[in-house]
Parts: sequence; structure tokens; C-alpha cells
Amino acid sequence: MLLWLLVPFAYLLGSISSAILVSRAFALPDPRQQGSKNPGATNVLRLGGRKAAILTLAGDAGKGLIPVLTAHALHADDMIVAATGLAAFIGHLYPVFFGFKGGKGVATSLGVLLGFSWALGLSALLTWITVAALFRISSLAAIVAALLTPVFAWHWTASVPVTLACNGLAVLLLWRHRENMQRLARGEEKKLGR
Repeated sequence: MLLWLLVPFAYLLGSISSAILVSRAFALPDPRQQGSKNPGATNVLRLGGRKAAILTLAGDAGKGLIPVLTAHALHADDMIVAATGLAAFIGHLYPVFFGFKGGKGVATSLGVLLGFSWALGLSALLTWITVAALFRISSLAAIVAALLTPVFAWHWTASVPVTLACNGLAVLLLWRHRENMQRLARGEEKKLGR
């Protein structure tokens, strides 16, 4: 039963905003108030450059990865591992420390997926990289990777709890990208490097 404490721990860790902390450290504008107003690595890239964006990306991915690896290290069963990963992701989307207004979860989801299975995480990452390279649109890459993640999860883990968690993660990612999808449909979504 004590292993279930990993779930609230993961949520609280997920609630720490790397984008806000990095922006404060680099004396950048609050990413919730500038640019796309999303506290994530892509917005930090636009506001502060590569170094700040890389630190944000690493922080967001790490807070998804660390709780899941901790669950594995403690020999938690798949149900707890899956719930821990999902909790970290939800913490990023709806952080208790920042009025439940968080980012879109792309980097944090990558950390979670890598924690579930390196092959699963790498499959999602390679999907993102391929779509981003072809179309130069970060949100489109995230949407395609999210849609394929449940398939990758079942293929690489054959775990029902992990696959269900990946389904939930994909649905939440798509929900958080609903405005991006509308802009994509209108041909108005910003490209990387612009």
C-alpha cells in the first residue's frame, strides 16, 4: 500500500513548472504571459533561446521520468507504475502550485513514456522528430506522436495498465492541443524557427 504514495509524489513533482523556473533564472518574461502563453519548452525557445529551452525540456522530461523509474526501482506492479506516470503528466497539465494552469505536456509525456519502456519512449520521440522535420510544426508532431503512442505502448509493453495510461495520456495531449488543431485546420499554426 505504501507504494501508492508514489502517485501523489508524482503529481506534486509534475506540478513543478520547469518553464517558469528557467524563465525566472534567465530573467525572461513569464511564459504564461508572453508568446503562446504556454509554459513549455517551445514557448521558452521563442522567448529565450535554445539554452533556456533545453533546460526546460530536460526539467519537464525529468519530472515524468523520475517518478516512473522510482516505481520500477521499488518493484511496483504495472498498475502503480502506470498510475504514477499518469499522475506526473497530470501534474504538469494541472499544477497545484500554479493555479492548475500548466503546459501541454509533450516533454513530460516523453519522460513518462521513457520510464515505462525505453523502446516506447524512443518510438514516440522518433515519430515526433520525423513529423517535425517534415512539416516544421511542433504541435503537429506532438499530435501524431500522441495518436500513435497507445499502439507503441501495446507493442512494446503488452501491459494493459500501461497501455490504458498511454491512452489517457494521448487523450489529454490531444485535448491540450485542441486550439493548435484548429489553427492547423486553418493553416495558421506557427512553424518551428519562426
